[in-house]
Formats: sequence, C-alpha cells, structure tokens
Amino acid sequence: MKVLVTGANGFLGSWVTRALCKEGHEVYALVRKRSDLSELTGVPCKYVHGDVTDIHSLLETFKGMDAVFHLAGVIAYKKSQRKLMEKVNVQGTANVVEVCREYKIPRLIYLSSVVAIGASFTPDKVLNESSEYSIEHLDLGYFETKHQAEIIVKNACTKGDIDAVILNPSTIYGAGDAKKGSRSMQLKVARGKLQFYSSGGVNVVAAEDVVSAILSAWKNGKNGERYILAGENILIKDLFSMIAESAGVKPPHFQIPDQILHAVGSAGDLMEKVGLKGPLSKENAYTATMYHWFDSSKAQQELNFKPRPAKEAINNSVKWMKEHGLLS
Repeated sequence: MKVLVTGANGFLGSWVTRALCKEGHEVYALVRKRSDLSELTGVPCKYVHGDVTDIHSLLETFKGMDAVFHLAGVIAYKKSQRKLMEKVNVQGTANVVEVCREYKIPRLIYLSSVVAIGASFTPDKVLNESSEYSIEHLDLGYFETKHQAEIIVKNACTKGDIDAVILNPSTIYGAGDAKKGSRSMQLKVARGKLQFYSSGGVNVVAAEDVVSAILSAWKNGKNGERYILAGENILIKDLFSMIAESAGVKPPHFQIPDQILHAVGSAGDLMEKVGLKGPLSKENAYTATMYHWFDSSKAQQELNFKPRPAKEAINNSVKWMKEHGLLS
C-alpha cells in the first residue's frame, strides 16, 4: 500500500512510520524543509516536503495515496501559543480533510487525543467515547483546538465526504518520549529533582500498544467512529512514584495544594504578558489538577487493543533515558 504520514518526524509519528515500513508499505513522510529528521534515522521511508497549514503543498503529496495517517499537531499550554495551535491543529486538519475529500483517499486515520473528549474534576468519573465535552468554560487551548479539529473530521464523515477513523490516545510512554517538550516534569522526577506532586490523575498507555491499535484501526475501524486508546488510570502521585522507582531515585513527597498551583499558574500568565518566563501557566495548573481517566473498552473490543500495565510503559521510557545519558 502507498501511505502518507503527517507529523512523521515526531515521537509517535516516527513510531508509526517505522511500523508501516516494517509491514512492507510504501511510506511517505510529510515533513517541512527544515524539519529535524533525527527521529527517522534508519527508517526506509521517502520524504516529501509540505506543511499541513499550506493546503497547496498537500495537493501533490496526497495524490494517489491509499491512506493518510494525520499525526501533525502542536501540544502547548500557554496563551501565546494558542494561535499556532489553531493554525496547525484546527486549520491544518481542515486542510488534510479537504485534500482527502478532493482526491477520494480511501481512508484517513486521524490521531486526535483524549483531551478532545475532556477531563473530570473528580476521580469517580471515567470518560468514554460518548462522554459529553464539558470543559469549554476553561478555554484550554490544546483541549479546545483538538476538540474543534475532531469535529471537522467527524462532520466530513457524516456528510460522506471522507472515510476516516478517529483515534484518541491518552498519555503515551515509551522509548524516546523524554525528548518531548511536554515531558520536562517527568524528566525532573526521574532525576530526583522534583519535590512535589499535584492532586490529579492521568492515564498511561504504551507507545507499542498505540501503534498496534493505529494499524488495526486502518484495517478494522469503522468510518466516523472515535476510539479511545487508553491504558491504566493512575494518580499523578503514583505516576511520579513509578518513574522514580524505575530511575532509582526518591519520589516527590509533598502534594502541592490546588489553590497554590492555580495561583502560581495565574502568576505565570501575568509574567508571560510582560515578556517573562513563568514557572507554569494557568492551563498547566488545570491540566495537573484534573482527572484524565478513560475507558478503552470499545477499542479493546473492535480493534483488538491490548494495553499493558502503566509500570511496563514507564519502565521502557526510563530505560531509554538511562541509555541516552539523560539521568547522569
């Protein structure tokens, strides 16, 4: 099969590109001319230059593809990065959908995120594919842009314009994840340099299991359906303890009160407005104090998704950190 991957040089994109090549497909990696391609070293894919925010650059690269895997996106938690997320996550996805419609691409596999489904304020609520998105009032940039992008894909499927499957992975752990900018806190934990944890909860899923589900969704997923790719629901306290144990350091021992975290986040937003770098943003604070807990039963039943325990995924992540000298 002739397939194209957007965001191929990112963490998950490189995993998917490598897996598609291993299956013997003719894989094209859509990258910008100045992209860092280190994640794709040794991967026998073909490079094509383009940018999801420039629809004209997609017209030639999408032509003749049997499938498009759309993984390009921006993860950020600062108000100053909102416009970029709207440009890439929302308009970029709209461009991908339009070109898939134009060329009648047989299948689009869209990598959304569990943030498009939302989050809870209490640990007793576990979300699934049918859960109502109920955090609009927080106006969290990453959550909102991924939610809007998913609506674009869903509406195009409903109208019969495209054939697409929507996938919502949770927090992905595995070899190489420490290079992501959003993992700075976890890296501090692994180095034994973080003393506190927050009140919220996360869902941990292994990179290998997400990749297997992506390939299964291409072949077995139902048009217009969303599938949560989530593993184990754990407290942030337990996440940090697992990371610390795997790294052989002491875990954070102090839970920072929600009020203090939100106050620091608000101060960080004010600092950003005057050109200074704050310790964290208000969006960071909300993300750290909510419960991102999800049920992946649908994917397990329809995509043969088999998530491994969180501890195993975290061990793989920390092992990579050690092997690459990040903890010395």
